[in-house]
This record gives sequence, structure tokens and C-alpha cells, in this order.
Amino acid sequence: MSASATAVAIRDQFDDVTLDDVITEIAARRDEFDRLSHVPRDVIEKLKRVGIYRAATPKRFGGDARAPGEFLGMIERIAVADGSAAWVASFGSANLYLAALPLATQEQIYADGPDQVFAGGLFPVQNAQAAPGGYRVNGTWKFASGCKGADWLGVGIGTGKPGEAPGKPRTAVFRPSQVEIVENWNVVGMQGTGSHDLRVTDQFVDEDWTFVRGGASTVDEPLYRYPTIAYAAQVLAVVNLGLARAALDVANHMAGGRKTTTGAPQLADRAYYRIELAKAEAQLRSARAFFYESTYSVWQSILAGNEVTPEQVSLLRLSATQIAREGADVVNRAYRLGGTMAIYRTHPLQRLMRDAMVVTQHAFLGEGNYDGAGAVFVGVPPIPGYL
Repeated sequence: MSASATAVAIRDQFDDVTLDDVITEIAARRDEFDRLSHVPRDVIEKLKRVGIYRAATPKRFGGDARAPGEFLGMIERIAVADGSAAWVASFGSANLYLAALPLATQEQIYADGPDQVFAGGLFPVQNAQAAPGGYRVNGTWKFASGCKGADWLGVGIGTGKPGEAPGKPRTAVFRPSQVEIVENWNVVGMQGTGSHDLRVTDQFVDEDWTFVRGGASTVDEPLYRYPTIAYAAQVLAVVNLGLARAALDVANHMAGGRKTTTGAPQLADRAYYRIELAKAEAQLRSARAFFYESTYSVWQSILAGNEVTPEQVSLLRLSATQIAREGADVVNRAYRLGGTMAIYRTHPLQRLMRDAMVVTQHAFLGEGNYDGAGAVFVGVPPIPGYL
């Protein structure tokens, strides 16, 4: 049986699968993802069946083009079960990037259906050699999350063309057969994301198969007027909302019915434990409300026909940075409440701590975003690439 026929058979098998079904399986298999250092293709296929990888596919190509808030909520739910799976699923939003390609190119990408997985390693940007009709590409790129389950792979190239802004590299799109995956992802958290290096050796890419990341869309639908880079930051940051929710669920479960090692009162009977849990719950819900309110406000403005303003983009970036950090802090608070039991490698708070810390390290969610937001508030130019 051919690879395409196998994929069709797998999809047919899971016609009745729901997101709840997939989340349940993800929770049961998360140790497998860490062991393999990637989310297996059969899980990717199930995520396709529940609409994750058509969420940002244009409706003109059979996609759902979901409202950002709807998709973010889906990723948050997956993250409660496993951070790595949610991170890989979040790249269902990456088809916003592809919407900057010529329509004829997009027609080829979606020729086999709207459920297309795009992943890429864009940095460090490698200079490409101009060739008739396109570019000759060589180099190695890092952090290609989800690359082992991708249908299309992108790498960041420098073309020497004027007007290509720093932080918005031109991306060359290849089929996986044209790219070598260098399996070197060995980290303390998010091990299951499979964020390996990509290596391209003397491959030609047609000009029409390149686009500027964050560049103007060629698709005239509301979703493709939503700020692309801000959305890319949001779908990663929202993972920490799910991890924080999972950590508080663990802490709540630990509070009652367990005898302590020292024979002291159970955790639920201790005032400090109850107070800390309540503070952490309020912290999480407050950051979450800011995040989704900003998302909803921008989306409603777009639907009303308005241009997105720098102030709106800034609030999306700020709220994404805030949930990444507040979510990690909530996980840390739950870990401290876990006491001695939480130091064991097998304790769920260990995994949640490691994963949540990795989210805060992403370049899209760095400390500099607070400076960028502050600059917008006071009316001075923010750091390059922020808006």
C-alpha cells in the first residue's frame, strides 16, 4: 500500500473521532512522545480528523478558517493533557503563514485536502543563491517543532531583496523528501515536540514557493487579516494556560485523602495550602481573561471591517507574554505546594514544571515584549519586529 493510501485508510478509520477522544489518548501516551522525541504520525492523523490542521486553512481551499479564540481554546484543552502535543498541534495555525504564498501555489498545497501540516526551522537565516526563477538553498536550521509529522517544511532564507524587514525572513517551502531531519532534540522539557534541526543540501526552490513570514496575505478572508506574528506567539503561549490548569488540578487532587509522610494534617486542612491554591487560581483566571478578551476584541473589530491597529497588535503580544509567564508561575506555585512528593521524576508536577519553563524561553515571548508594549503605550517606536 502506498503512503498516500495508508494515510487515507488511517483517516477513514478515525472518521468518528472527537477532540475529547484524542485528548484522552494524548494523556495516555505522553510518556511515549517523550521517549520518541516527537508526536507520532498516527496521533497527527487524529488531530487532522478533529480539525486542528484545517483550522487556519482558507475556506476557499476547504478549510475551516476558525476564529482565533476558538482555535486557542482547542490548544489550551490539549495542553492540559500534554504540553508537547499541544505545541505540535498549535502549528495548525501556521497556515496563516502559507496564506502569503501565491494562490496558485496554495492550490497545489491543498490539492490533497485542507488538512496540511506545515512546520519549519527559520533560524539562523541562511543566504540563498539566486537562480533562474528562484533560489538554490543550502544550510541548517534549528527548532523545527513538529517536523517529523509535517506535510510541508519551511526554512528561512536571505535573498538580498530590498524591503525584507529583520525578524520577518523569507521562507522557502519544501516537501519533506527534500529536507534532512537532524535528530538532535535533547532538552529538559517539551521533549515530545521533536524540534530537531533541518538540513537542506543544494535544493532549488521556485520564487512562487517562498514568502515573507508575516507578509501580506493573498487570501481575502477575515482570518488572514488577523496579525500573523501575534497569532504565532499566542498559539504557543496558550500552552502554559493548559499546563497551569493541569498543575492546579494536581494540587487540588493532592489536597485531600492522602496521609502525609510525617503524619501531619492532610493538605486540605492547612490554611496556607488553601490560601495559596486560591491565589494561584485567581492569578491564572485573571491572565486568561486578559488574553481571551484581547483576542476577541481584535477579532470582532476585523469582522466589523476595521484595520488592525498597532495598539491592538501590542495588546495581543502583551497578553500572550503575560499568560506564558503567569502560567509558568502558577505551575511553580503548585510545585511548591507539592512538597517532597513533587521531587520524584514520576510525579506529574515534574513534567509540568519542565514544560512550562520551556514555553517562557521562546523568542516570541521574551522579556523585551514588555518594553515593546510600554513603548506603544507612551507613543514611541517599539523594538524592531514587535509589531
